[in-house]
Amino acid sequence: MIRKLKSGEYRIYSRSVNPKTGHRRNLGTFNSKEEALQHEREIQYFKRRKA
Repeated sequence: MIRKLKSGEYRIYSRSVNPKTGHRRNLGTFNSKEEALQHEREIQYFKRRKA
């Protein structure tokens, strides 16, 4: 999930909530939405990749 911050940057959060904290994990902050979308695709690729 990508959200725009007040600073104008974009942050990727995990889809699931961290049971320890009750919040979503921060998966990275980027200057542009395109960068954030690209990184989200990379995250999904490695999540599904078989070793």
